[in-house]
Amino acid sequence: MSVEGVVFDPLAAEFWHGDPQSGWSYNALGGTIALGLDENYAHVQPTGSYHYHGIPFGLLELAGWSDETHSPLVGYAADGFPIYALNGIIDGALATARASYQLKSGQRPGGDQPGGAYDGTFLKDFEYVEGAGNLDQCNGAWTVSAEFPSGTYAYFLTRDYPVIPRCFKGTPDDSFRFAQR
Repeated sequence: MSVEGVVFDPLAAEFWHGDPQSGWSYNALGGTIALGLDENYAHVQPTGSYHYHGIPFGLLELAGWSDETHSPLVGYAADGFPIYALNGIIDGALATARASYQLKSGQRPGGDQPGGAYDGTFLKDFEYVEGAGNLDQCNGAWTVSAEFPSGTYAYFLTRDYPVIPRCFKGTPDDSFRFAQR
């Protein structure tokens, strides 16, 4: 959840052949599907909820952020850890937050699954490669910031996939679970 109350939601509701059972979810920022995203990589869901699929540059601009400084606090994850964007004190120095995900090499399976080269169209086109970036599998790292001068684990929004973290380091609070209607 962002500091202004907008949800970070990295997933798109679109699937290969419209079939969620396929397991091939389109990458919301992959350029293949038109979601009507605004300059903050956000849009309104059919339910009327405005949410982010990417980096909220308008929020960063309002906070007066520059790419030569630690990102401002942009939100909190469901497990209580803070979320920052793009830059932070990582491994003891100011650094650009770099995800450790890469495109898989080769071709998708084809047949009853999508074919073609792994090109970022689908979430399954990416794989975690430990050490490829400076963030862990949940797009997080230990950081020191104005809000946490003694340090804390934090998530980072990144320019490259996954952009918004896809897993939790801690345990999400039950209040973040979807209720059955």
